[in-house]
Amino acid sequence: MAKRKIVGLRWWIIGLVMLGGVVNYLTRSTLSVAAPTILTDLHITTQQYSWITGAFQGAIMLQPAAGYALDVIGLKYGAALFALAWSLICMAHGLAHSWQAFAWLRGALGLAEGSANPAGMKATAEWFPAKERGLSGGIFNIGASVGSMLAPPLVVWAILVYDWQTAFVIAGALGLVWVALWLFFYDPPEKHRALSDEERKHIVLGQEKFLQAGSARPSIRQILERRNFWGIALPRFLADPTWGTLTFWLPLYLSQARHFDLAHIALFAWIPFLASDLGCLFGPLVVLALQKRGVALIDARRWAFTLGACMMTGVAFAGFVASPYLAIALISLAGFAHQTLSITVITMASDLFKKNEVGTVAGMQGTLGNFGLLLFNLLIGGLVATIGYTPFFVALGAFDLVGAAVLWTLVRAPEGS
Repeated sequence: MAKRKIVGLRWWIIGLVMLGGVVNYLTRSTLSVAAPTILTDLHITTQQYSWITGAFQGAIMLQPAAGYALDVIGLKYGAALFALAWSLICMAHGLAHSWQAFAWLRGALGLAEGSANPAGMKATAEWFPAKERGLSGGIFNIGASVGSMLAPPLVVWAILVYDWQTAFVIAGALGLVWVALWLFFYDPPEKHRALSDEERKHIVLGQEKFLQAGSARPSIRQILERRNFWGIALPRFLADPTWGTLTFWLPLYLSQARHFDLAHIALFAWIPFLASDLGCLFGPLVVLALQKRGVALIDARRWAFTLGACMMTGVAFAGFVASPYLAIALISLAGFAHQTLSITVITMASDLFKKNEVGTVAGMQGTLGNFGLLLFNLLIGGLVATIGYTPFFVALGAFDLVGAAVLWTLVRAPEGS
């Protein structure tokens, strides 16, 4: 008996990927929201907290291995295995009683969660024609913002009703639910019985012939030799410290610099991530609007990144304003701007590289991004007690302008595009 066809199946698939991103970023954001409570309960210093978050960033830099595994194993079972791992590791956080234990667990979590972005990019490359990849990439990246947005109210509720340990258990359990949904609903386009012939044709005909997957496994050495890789990886190195600041340091900033209590953190810490959600859609819409006016795809993506970089300069003033609510507004603008440019440069991995290379490229690109985040995170942990947060906001306002210059200088549209 033939399986019933689902209209617009590719959009349901990217919605499922986005849902995985929601849970992924909820699990990684649980610690930052609970940090004011955990640091007090376990007598962990700000410096030690930076080492804990640094362990996560150091391990997630190994995401090229995760991307390579997804390219070799396949998306269905590879994504499920990684998600199962990070869900169980998140739940294990509830057993930690020292900063050293948290550091080990965060390292393990980073290793497993490094699969999220390569998995999303691989799904986008496999399921969407070129003209829809920006929007589909924006949709799956909404998961990062939504997960981070849900963390403050959910984690604070768990702490107030139960304890901080329960917050990690709840977040990890939601990951296990997603694994079951993924295994039940997902198959690649060539095997999915609910994909209509018409939609399959739409996907295949809309993908660039020069990006079709080859039979060989991706070569990391050859990828590193291409200027286009460095053209999209270096901007990630400069951009990702913004996301790390929002994810790991925003609750502590509101607590230490703006003197918010736990209830006020729950009320306001989610707002920059809501703005980030809108940025995930704004960037692709800018690209589509430019393409309708005759701008080539790669140039349209560069202009969208540049627009986001210009908007990012607003966060430089966050530390100078007296009103904490104006500071939150400027940080929210940074979240919007960051996702506008971030989703743009992330999506370019699927514009510039073959489908059997996308997972590996996205992982390698993510490594540089997380290395930049790691360095910035350690600087905050080591210097914030003496110089405050203001210099770091100023730096974030400038980094992406440099990234835009790199994108325009190094990236070249492939022949045949």
